[in-house]
Amino acid sequence: MSGTELPEPDRIEGAPHPRDTVHLIGQGAAEAAFLDAFTGGRMHHGWLITGPRGVGKATLAWSVARFLLTRPAAAEGAGLFGPAPAPDSLAVPADHPVARRMAAQSEPGLFVLRRGPNDKGNALSAEIRVDDVRRLKSFFALSSAEGGRRVVIVDTADEMNASAANALLKLLEEPPANTTLLLVSHSPARLLPTIRSRCRELRLGPLGPAEMAEALAQAGQDDSQGAALAELSGGSVGEAIRLARNDGLALYADLVALLAGHPRLDRMRLLKFAESTAGRGAEGRFDLVLRLIEL
Repeated sequence: MSGTELPEPDRIEGAPHPRDTVHLIGQGAAEAAFLDAFTGGRMHHGWLITGPRGVGKATLAWSVARFLLTRPAAAEGAGLFGPAPAPDSLAVPADHPVARRMAAQSEPGLFVLRRGPNDKGNALSAEIRVDDVRRLKSFFALSSAEGGRRVVIVDTADEMNASAANALLKLLEEPPANTTLLLVSHSPARLLPTIRSRCRELRLGPLGPAEMAEALAQAGQDDSQGAALAELSGGSVGEAIRLARNDGLALYADLVALLAGHPRLDRMRLLKFAESTAGRGAEGRFDLVLRLIEL
């Protein structure tokens, strides 16, 4: 197997991993819906977290996982001081043992199902394969001895091949005790109808300018152009980070100036613009130009 360290398939380049993104921004409705189900005794074993790319779906999944793994699996008595107050947030202190273990990727109650290495081990597989899902059997066997809750994050469910999807469906049909499955999906219509029917959906929406600025600051990015990035990215933090890293705002300004002369385009300006998308990272910048043209 190659000694090359492979990138994490569920990380956006230039942004913190969702497990390190402490605060969920701009998705209060989805957070409230989950908490309402939790406190109302209507917890589902399968949750399908949907919405556009880059709006916080994986961050919500990790927040829910962190929250659940700090709660007892079975209802406890009221105790000396009556029932505990209902939680109004998914927030967990960073110094909580579960939060520390999740940050270190050593929490025994959590399994993250995502694309693994290909057969040669020198690149990521293009899909989540059935062998990846079968690893859950060992997880459940080991974690059952610990007791308490178990949480599985699938990021993303869209990347499962047919065999993997059918294997996961069996888990959704007969989930192990005290287990919650959180499926992140950009395109839920592509999933098996039977998978969708066995999950409760939490749909996330695009972020507004103020929320975008806050999310960019949390990701360590310049938040001074949050309004412009929110507009150009369609409210997607992931897309906004990509725009920022590839000088997307400058490219958009050049594109608008170039097209202002349509149908008589300035040939020299056109050539200069074409050259700006060439060189290092050309493929990514060309894709970005196509994205900007669609706006």
